[in-house]
Amino acid sequence: MTRRTRVAAYVTALLLVLAGVAGCDSSGRLSAFSNPVVEGLWTIQRMAQARSADTRVPNGTGENTGTTDPEPDPVPAQPQKATYHDNAAVMGKLFFDTPDGPSVCSGTAVEDPARPGRSGLVWTAGHCVHAGAGGDWFRNIVFVPSYNNLGLDGTARQTADEDRIAPFGTWWAARSEVAPEWVAEGKPSEGGGSPFDYAVLHVQRQAQPASLQETIGQAAPVWFGAPSATGIGDMAVWGYPAESPFDGERMFSCQDRPGRLSIRPEQPVLYRIGCTMTGGSSGGGWFARSPGGGLALVSNTSIGPTENTWLAGPRLGESARELYRRVSDKAGSS
Repeated sequence: MTRRTRVAAYVTALLLVLAGVAGCDSSGRLSAFSNPVVEGLWTIQRMAQARSADTRVPNGTGENTGTTDPEPDPVPAQPQKATYHDNAAVMGKLFFDTPDGPSVCSGTAVEDPARPGRSGLVWTAGHCVHAGAGGDWFRNIVFVPSYNNLGLDGTARQTADEDRIAPFGTWWAARSEVAPEWVAEGKPSEGGGSPFDYAVLHVQRQAQPASLQETIGQAAPVWFGAPSATGIGDMAVWGYPAESPFDGERMFSCQDRPGRLSIRPEQPVLYRIGCTMTGGSSGGGWFARSPGGGLALVSNTSIGPTENTWLAGPRLGESARELYRRVSDKAGSS
């Protein structure tokens, strides 16, 4: 890419970011999702500059609602064994632009019931694609499966080539859906809207006829209506924590038996586990053993406290299932 082309790409990206400051239209309805491809924008260097957009909730969040279980003991996050495409192929990093600059979350490639074996769907947190109440869609949203596949850090990461950092390429979000409750109530710093903090993307790669699932070889099943925290076993959570003491370059996981966290008494209760992953892990998949015996996605990371001792994620019910179906239905027209 020439210097002139790079400058043009960054100018285009800046305009798209500034456009993202606007909120919903005058009637309060969700504005249309728009995420045009900007060739050459997400270079390896720019990915490395992206920072977590998460805002931690206050310690003690949910303690006075009456349905919150005692705070869990922190579970130290464990590094995921490289290579990631052999051990956690469905996981990846989500990159996007906010008005504050390039940002990161985590995401999971999930099955598409309408296209068995050919899914292009990615599950993540709502706050990783939309700013919530009073905000709008973020821009230049891409998914990078098995990011930093070899688990490199330090000097080795800085000098690695693109095939090692993005082994399956960069996939642009062509469509996205978030819960209307997130758009109306989403306030990550207060936990507002967190029971509905989920999103589904349909991603594509330019000049790539194969789907995401065909390319990486896997996609996770989604288990809607999984039991509550009192009726489900251990959960395993994956993500790319990007705040200290982590740097966002490597994949980590935690495993714990979930408890309940209630933000508002009249809203659904979240799952909560002990985990020391920090901002940047938001959107990462939560997995539990399904009745069929395999692991299935049951939630995604939504919020965590200032002290980074636990994570919480929404329980996926019928509204989440309908959102998933809408993206699946529209994927066929992309």
